[in-house]
Amino acid sequence: MDGLMGVVDTAVTSPWFYLVLFAVAAIDGFFPVVPSESMVITAGVYAASGQPELAPVVVLAAAGAFLGDHVSYLVGRRAGGRLVRGARPGTRRHAAFGWARRTMAERGGMILVVARYVPGGRTAVTLTMGAVGYRLRSFSLFAAVAAVSWALYGALLGYVGGVAFEDDPLKGVAVGLGLALGVTGAVEAVRFARRRRGAVDAGPERSEPGLGERRPAARVGPMPGE
Repeated sequence: MDGLMGVVDTAVTSPWFYLVLFAVAAIDGFFPVVPSESMVITAGVYAASGQPELAPVVVLAAAGAFLGDHVSYLVGRRAGGRLVRGARPGTRRHAAFGWARRTMAERGGMILVVARYVPGGRTAVTLTMGAVGYRLRSFSLFAAVAAVSWALYGALLGYVGGVAFEDDPLKGVAVGLGLALGVTGAVEAVRFARRRRGAVDAGPERSEPGLGERRPAARVGPMPGE
């Protein structure tokens, strides 16, 4: 363990760490298996002792996340755009893209900011926003808000752990990661509760039309494209 912490100390306090942090945050935007959040938290822990410095950690992590989100958006714009244009009206895929386009138009900015805190969710959202043609100017604005808030969140979580366990960085990293997992779990719990409540509020569909309502015509066969 002492040998491992020595390697981590050497890596995090190296001047090259800033460049690596930027690259990892960028790659994580379109290849979500890179542990960018863990790296930001670790950097925050060590920033409590002065090296690396907290401000560059936040700036470079945010810049990398902003760049990575735009790479994912452009991939979605190019590849997904062809899928959208190729979806025939009346098919399930066409309906799904229509729903995604309406949802992004109504709440796309909020979804993008929240998804930045959901592992894997950020890439799915940025790809979808590109595929449905979400306006680039609005995307860039909300991507900046998401990236800066995410970088501050991760770095400050680590910084809190570093201050609490200044003589034991490993415990500081554990505290920072634990807090991050706790926040992520709380977000997921809220999302799950809202989905459950929405399903309950919607209620079962009525089997019989009410007074003055027309009974829907029975379908004889499958619709074209199904």
